[in-house]
Amino acid sequence: MGLLTGDALFSVAVAVAVFLLLVDLMHRRQRWAARYPPGPVPVPGLGNLLQVDLKNMAYSCYKLRHQFGDVFSLQFAWTPVVVVNGLAAVREALVDQGEDTSDRPRTPTNEVIGFGPKAKGVIGAPYGPAWREQRRFCVSTMRNFGLGKKSLEQWVNEEATCLCDGFASHDGRPFHPYGLLSKAVCNVIASLIYARHFEYDDPNFVRLLKFLEDFMVDDSAFMLQVLNSMPLLLRIPWVAAKVLPAQRSFMALNDELLAEHNSGWDPDQPPRDLIDAFLMEVLKAKGNSKSTFNDENLRLVVLELFAAGMVTTSVTLYWALLLMILHPDVQRHVQKEIDEVIGQDRCPEMADQAHMPFTSAVIHEVQRFADIAPMSAPHMTSRDTEVQGFLIPKGTMLLANLSSVLKDETVWEKPFHFHPGHFLDAEGRFVKREAFMPFSAGPRICLGEPLARTELFLFFTCLLQRFSFSVPEGQPRSSERGVISFVVSPPPYQLCAVAR
Repeated sequence: MGLLTGDALFSVAVAVAVFLLLVDLMHRRQRWAARYPPGPVPVPGLGNLLQVDLKNMAYSCYKLRHQFGDVFSLQFAWTPVVVVNGLAAVREALVDQGEDTSDRPRTPTNEVIGFGPKAKGVIGAPYGPAWREQRRFCVSTMRNFGLGKKSLEQWVNEEATCLCDGFASHDGRPFHPYGLLSKAVCNVIASLIYARHFEYDDPNFVRLLKFLEDFMVDDSAFMLQVLNSMPLLLRIPWVAAKVLPAQRSFMALNDELLAEHNSGWDPDQPPRDLIDAFLMEVLKAKGNSKSTFNDENLRLVVLELFAAGMVTTSVTLYWALLLMILHPDVQRHVQKEIDEVIGQDRCPEMADQAHMPFTSAVIHEVQRFADIAPMSAPHMTSRDTEVQGFLIPKGTMLLANLSSVLKDETVWEKPFHFHPGHFLDAEGRFVKREAFMPFSAGPRICLGEPLARTELFLFFTCLLQRFSFSVPEGQPRSSERGVISFVVSPPPYQLCAVAR
C-alpha cells in the first residue's frame, strides 16, 4: 500500500478535525440548555483549561465570580463543571441539595494506583451504598478506638509530650518546626490505623512522611485534569507511568506496613486498630459479592485516611505557630488563658475548651485565615439539580469554592486578615459562625473533623503552655501569604521556642 498523497493527507486531517470538533460540541451541548449557569467561552478541545489556574483555582474563581456571579460554569476539556461561591450558594448546593450533589466524578488517573470496581475507598467513593458502608465503618471504628473519649486525649497528650521534647531539644535556637509537627500528627493517625507509635528516626516513618509531603508539592494538576477528561490517553504506557508518583510510592510502602501488621493479626483476639477491624469485616463478608470489605479496598481506605488526616492537621498547626510569632499579642493572650484555666501542672483536656473562648477563637481563626483547602473535593450531581435558580444537569462536576465562604466579604469583618475577634462576641464569649466551613458541609463533610478538632486544640495548647515562640533575631518577618499546591501551606519559616 503506497503512502498517502498530499491531497489525501489533507482530507484525512480535515476529517479528523471535523470529527474532534463534533465530539467537542457533543460534550459541551448542555451549555446551551435553559438556565445553565453562565461562564467564559471554552475553546475546542481544552475548554477553559487555559483560562484558569488549576494550581490556584480559588483565585481564578475569585476573578470569575466578579464577572459571572456566585454560580458559573466551566469546561475542563470535555468535562462540564459548575462552580458555586459564597455562603448562600455553597450551603444550598452542599446541604439543602446534598442528596443530589454528593456523588463523585469518575477519576481515571486514580485507577493507576488501585481504584476500581471493587475498591473505591471512602473519600473518593461514589455516593451510595458503598460509600455509606465505608463511612459508617470508619466513623464507628474511630469512635471505638477513642475518638471523643479520654483514651484518645491520652494518645494525643503523650504524643504532644514527645513533640515538646523535640522542640526543647533545640534549646531556644532557630529551627523549622514542620518536620516535628508532621511526625506528631502522623503518629496519632498511626495509633488509630496501625496501633503503632513510630520513633521519630524510624526509616519507614521518614519515608512515609516524605511521600505524604510529596503530595503537597505535586504540580501536575493541569495534566491530571486533561487525563481525567480524556482517559484514553492513559492507554499510552509512558503517560500512565508518569501519573501520581508520590501516591504510588506511598502505596508500595503501605503494602509493606500492611504485610508486617497483618502477620501478627489474630482474628480470635479483639481488634487492635482500624486495620484489624477492617479485616474482621472482610472475614464476615466472605461470599458477599456486594460488600466493599476486601484487601484491595483496605489499601485505599488507609491511603485516604492517612493523607487527609495527617497533611491537613499538620499544615494547620504549622500555620498556627507562624501566626503566633507574627502576632505576639495574640500569643500572650492565649498563654494567659492557658495559665488561668489549665496552669502548668497538668496536660490540657478537651473539657478545658469550653472555658477557653479566646483560645478556641484563635484556633478557628487560624483555620479560617489559613484556608488550606480552598476548593472542596469535586462533587457530581446525581440528578438534575437547581441551585440559586440555575439548572445543573445530572452528571455535572460541581466544585464548591470554600475559600469564597471562609473569606466572604459580606460575612467577615476583616476577611483577608488574621482576626480572632471574628469568633468572639462583645462580651468575649466564643461564637460559632455559619460561614466557618473548613471541613466542607453536607453529607460529604470531612469524616475526620472530630479527630482534627481534638488534635488542634490539644497540640496547640500543649505547645503554648510549654513555650513562647518568636521570630529568630536578625531574620526578616515571614510572609502570611500561603504557598499553593495540594493544600495551602505557609512559606517555609524558622522560629525560636523558649521554655516558659
